[in-house]
Amino acid sequence: MHSHGKVEKTLYLAIVLTSAYFFVEAVGGYISGSLSLLGDAGHMLQDVFSLFVSLSALKLVERLPTKTKTFGYHRIEALAALLNGALLIVVSAFIFTEGYKRIYSPVNVQSGTVLVVATIGFLINLFVALRLRESKDLNIRSAFLHVATDAVSSLAVIAAALWIRFTGQVIVDPVLGMAIGLLVLVSALSLVKESVFIMLEFTPRNVKFDDVIADIEGTEGVTGTHNIHIWSLCSNVNAIDAHIVTEKTDMNEITRIKKDIKKRLEKYEIKHATLEFECEKCEDSGSLKTYHHH
Repeated sequence: MHSHGKVEKTLYLAIVLTSAYFFVEAVGGYISGSLSLLGDAGHMLQDVFSLFVSLSALKLVERLPTKTKTFGYHRIEALAALLNGALLIVVSAFIFTEGYKRIYSPVNVQSGTVLVVATIGFLINLFVALRLRESKDLNIRSAFLHVATDAVSSLAVIAAALWIRFTGQVIVDPVLGMAIGLLVLVSALSLVKESVFIMLEFTPRNVKFDDVIADIEGTEGVTGTHNIHIWSLCSNVNAIDAHIVTEKTDMNEITRIKKDIKKRLEKYEIKHATLEFECEKCEDSGSLKTYHHH
């Protein structure tokens, strides 16, 4: 709870800072005529939304399960991250479109204004990114990706402003804008992919299916396993449903085996384990099966 409280405070602070800077950057981009700054402002607006959704998801995940929502609100994290990724794709499309127009119809850019605004933005993004980077939560990481990408793009905008100031070549502004769009697109696709993996209940990418089976079957008293299903509820909560074959019939022995298995599964972040014990193998053609005899 302590770490959750710390993350919540960071998110509140980040929302205030990014909201204020969005207005500064949007006005600065409009006054200076800089597409890269306007594109960065659009990205910053998505940062505000991303941080707000991340905070909302964090609060909802803490809510206890109910009779109609027996797994609680864990999946909101993946849904919010998917939404963030989709919005980033829209932002990148906007940047590409505007960049294309500006390359063929150059617009004068006030490099001094861009330099000041982008420097402020870089410092804010760097501060927020450093505060968020330690979290393993997928949705907090999605917010971190937004902010970290903005920090990189702000640094690039600073470089472009200096280039324009010393060379007068304004074409670097739309070119940079499109480069920012590419960064946005890459982070968006990564988020969407990871979110879809969770939503479709694929085996978590950081869990090796065969290793889990080997650990279960390595438990004393277990003679085989089958009907194994492993999936994620969210980025840090995995679940398993498995049939365990044993020759033990004493309930105390079975309870001991169950505790041993759950202990072995902790390293895979499996926090929900439904284990069905059987004294003989059952056949089910539609399930993934493995049998192992000691």
